Amino acid sequence: MSAEDAALSLPRPGPRDPARRQERAFRFWRWMSLCYLFFVALPMFFWREVPASAVLASLAATVLYLPLHFAAFARFRVEADARPIVAIALGAAAIGMALTPVNPGGSTFVIYAMLFCGYRMRPRTAAALCLPLLAAYGLQVLLIGGQWANFLVTAVVGGAVAASGLWTQAQLRHDAELRLSHDEVRRLARMAERERIGRDLHDLLGHTLSVIALKSELAGKLVERAGGEARALAVARQEIAEVERVARESLGQVRRAVTGIRAAGLDAEIAGARLALLGADIELVVELAPLVLEPAAETALALGLREATTNVLRHAGAGRMRVALRRDGRDALLEIDDDGRGGVRAAGNGLTGMRERMEAVGGHLAVESDAGGTRLRLRVPLDEMRLLRETC
Repeated sequence: MSAEDAALSLPRPGPRDPARRQERAFRFWRWMSLCYLFFVALPMFFWREVPASAVLASLAATVLYLPLHFAAFARFRVEADARPIVAIALGAAAIGMALTPVNPGGSTFVIYAMLFCGYRMRPRTAAALCLPLLAAYGLQVLLIGGQWANFLVTAVVGGAVAASGLWTQAQLRHDAELRLSHDEVRRLARMAERERIGRDLHDLLGHTLSVIALKSELAGKLVERAGGEARALAVARQEIAEVERVARESLGQVRRAVTGIRAAGLDAEIAGARLALLGADIELVVELAPLVLEPAAETALALGLREATTNVLRHAGAGRMRVALRRDGRDALLEIDDDGRGGVRAAGNGLTGMRERMEAVGGHLAVESDAGGTRLRLRVPLDEMRLLRETC
């Protein structure tokens, strides 16, 4: 990746980035939502005599609940694996149902469980858990002869907070997609400007250098025909040959630079992958080292990333994908991991094409796939001249 590519890459999230503001708001809500623990003790304010057992049970339930609360809101994103949050929600509901026979305020913990479902689960999983929880709580109220008003309040408030969480998820996803779309528009505008610079550079400087090379070659032939002092002619021929060599080298450098400008870049593919994965609710983690790649090698890696993203979207069933570029000896290593179902046994057309592109630039592709997901290792040689300058 050249210095120009780094300058034109997508902006990194800063302290004023909307996603950062949303995450800070989420953390603030994690603490503010503890204020609703007041409703655990609220029924006891209306009792003429408050049994010590009810107070102690309420305090114990609150102490048991707090670790579940912070574990539920430890991450901002919805996880693909819902089992941990399901266990946390069931634990909170169990605490509430155990406290309800002693203190009706135990319904607060059932509402918290539904809150976890709305904010931390996908819609289908949230609905599949909230409805049985409400049914179980209603059955308990019926069996202990409790007040149906308590169950109705739990159902209405719990349903409202779960729906609010699901709506917040949808809004955050929509906002993130909108931001990525804006980033993509800016990236395309920068790409169009790079294409224009590439065309102008090739048309103007390329044409000029071609004329220099041709005229130098012609002058050399004319000197050979003109005759004269042998030594002077030899020097003239040598100088003209040097001009021709420099011109042709410059022309080759211009063409390589234009190829680099027009080649597919990792930044562009990462931006496209982030947008595609966000729409599928898949987290993308990117770790890019500042490496200088040959245009052909970067194009091969970018196309490999595109193919890997397509496979994750279509087949993997993953919730998280990691892309890391780092230096490994004299090679650049691109690692692409996902936490999907794995099980890739035979290379299809996509992996076969990826392997062929790697071999075409002197690279190598390694694939590991098991129950924990799929891991791709794309290796290409680094720029030898750059490595030489770094070691000197």
